[in-house]
Amino acid sequence: MLTRRGFLAAAAVTPFAIGSMPRAVPTTIPLKVLLDTDIGSDIDDAVALSYLLKKPSCNLLGVTTVTGDAVNRARLVKALCEAAGKNIPIYPGIENPLIIAQRQHSAPQASRLSGKQNSFPKGQAIEFMRTTIRQNPGEVTLLAVGPFTNIATLFKIDPEIPHLLKELVVMGGKFSDYPTPWGPTEWNAIVDPHATAIVFSSGAPLRAYGLDVTWQVSMTPDQVTHKFRGDKLLDIVLDWSNVWFQERKLLHFHDPLAAVGVFHPDICQYKRGQAQVELEEAELLGVTHFRTRAAGKIKVAESVNADRFFQEYFSVFSSHDNGSAEKIT
Repeated sequence: MLTRRGFLAAAAVTPFAIGSMPRAVPTTIPLKVLLDTDIGSDIDDAVALSYLLKKPSCNLLGVTTVTGDAVNRARLVKALCEAAGKNIPIYPGIENPLIIAQRQHSAPQASRLSGKQNSFPKGQAIEFMRTTIRQNPGEVTLLAVGPFTNIATLFKIDPEIPHLLKELVVMGGKFSDYPTPWGPTEWNAIVDPHATAIVFSSGAPLRAYGLDVTWQVSMTPDQVTHKFRGDKLLDIVLDWSNVWFQERKLLHFHDPLAAVGVFHPDICQYKRGQAQVELEEAELLGVTHFRTRAAGKIKVAESVNADRFFQEYFSVFSSHDNGSAEKIT
């Protein structure tokens, strides 16, 4: 069995005195984002959330958690939000896949938490997402970086939701034969394959960052220690990463690439097409079969500028100079 191993610009006219000419002044309108995450398994979810909390142009409307141990995952979210000084709505979501048995039962990084147990709304994650999107039609980017159980359930309960989104951005699937250790499979997609199929066939304006591209942006434990020290949020993530690095030699920036891509899509190049999710072959459940089609409704990343990604990611943190990006890969 396999184990578990991320902008909007407008012009505004300022007030002006009688007889003067109006002057157009560019302003950045924060992008409304909902995050759905399985934070607590792979450390990259926490890395992505830290970026969203620090990104000035991100209006994080709320966070939902998904898969086993959803409450402890919510506790991890709350710890980062509190450290960032932000009061973000947090809702534990659905823990079990739609049909198959659970493969992700716990959130190991929760072992690093201390203090009182937090209280969260129960059974309200899907309704929270539904209400938020309906109150902001065409304005919300839904960023899904965990298994897709919450998102698929939302789409089944309210079939109009996919068409009310500004965009659905996901980390999930694999869309080329780029070599990775698990062949054609990708964790988020296979943990709940039937949910993956619902999401990829929903008709939502979907942009996907697959394992074949996210695998290309990574750091060693020494690099993580060097780059994460000195910022309050990243110091917390660095502590949590000790759990991750007990069994792994690299941190891959899967979810952070999707998060950065929400605001800077040009860091990647894309291909457009159709994705069919495998639901027949038992050993391949959740595998995404992608075919390039000019009229396809899904855009998937096919390459990444790793240097630009790392420069943008670390630029939002207090301990790093905006103008000096260290080459990581």
